[in-house]
Amino acid sequence: MRFVITKNVIENVIASMQPFLEKKDSSSITSHIYLEITNAKLIIKATDYEIGLESQIDNITDMIDGKATVNGSNLLGIIKRLKNEEILFEASNNNLVIKQNKSTFKLPTYDANEYPTLNKSQNLKELSISTINFINSVRKITPAIDNNNPKFELNGALLDIKNQKINFVSTDTRRLAVAYLQNITNEEAQFIIPKKAIIEIQKLFLDDAKIFFDDTNLVISNANTKFFTKLINGKFPDYERIIPGTLKYNFPLPKNILVESIKLVTSLFSNIKITFNSTSIVFESLDEDSESKTQIDIDLNIEKEFYLAVNAKYLLDFLSMSHNEKIKIGFNESNLPFYLEDDKFFTIVMPIVLEK
Repeated sequence: MRFVITKNVIENVIASMQPFLEKKDSSSITSHIYLEITNAKLIIKATDYEIGLESQIDNITDMIDGKATVNGSNLLGIIKRLKNEEILFEASNNNLVIKQNKSTFKLPTYDANEYPTLNKSQNLKELSISTINFINSVRKITPAIDNNNPKFELNGALLDIKNQKINFVSTDTRRLAVAYLQNITNEEAQFIIPKKAIIEIQKLFLDDAKIFFDDTNLVISNANTKFFTKLINGKFPDYERIIPGTLKYNFPLPKNILVESIKLVTSLFSNIKITFNSTSIVFESLDEDSESKTQIDIDLNIEKEFYLAVNAKYLLDFLSMSHNEKIKIGFNESNLPFYLEDDKFFTIVMPIVLEK
């Protein structure tokens, strides 16, 4: 195997492969990147068995067909140090030789025939949805995906395809985030995408791509990139029972003023109390050792005073994902879960219970 390629092209692709490599065992073949020249194209793959990525590059020269594997972290370390000029890669005597001008590097290779095949599952169903809508929806719910929860199904996002809607759902048990789109042609189904995959998908795909799935895999591909992840095998909680059927109070609030006020009183402590009355909203820190307080004057047209106590991070996460100048807030009583809504996106937050 042999090929010549410019540094910036190969560096970008090898860098994008790093999250897909086995990190704990550098002797494993899955810590390696797979390189193959065939049909005048360079094919590059990385996988840790759970998640994988394949890219194709056309703009190579001086090529000879063949394949090799090489440690992905070490390969990137060498490429980064080279000048932004052409680089020669050549497999020779169980090594990958990397040359640029008068500089030469050698990295040991493994038998490329032993490299695991990326997902080639047959009979995958296509998810009829625009990639942009898919990415925007998963981005909104990403902050609420849990980390390292013993209930492993919570360490991912649920895609709940219903008759008329597609719900994207996540929860860390303190809040529930739901983004939704209209379902036109997809059959009803449910599957859970791991958080790591959710994060990588947002980096990789910005334009049109096709999305496929079955009971165990999700595959997203476009002209030059193919991504796959194994799905989480588990039962997501019945999230719909948490969504309130009715709300006693429900009104719009200006987003920018909310963000400014929340950040002002949370410089030292993240838990806050927000008190609403007919003519104002008062924000105050729940830090017992210091006092932070601010107020905005606004006509809410409500009959009695009530409050919300909450970790401000949950509010700011929601507000950072909302797009309109005003968001809606809804609730029934103090100390009960409350509801935040923006265009096709809502979050339900468990409050901090204060003694009345």
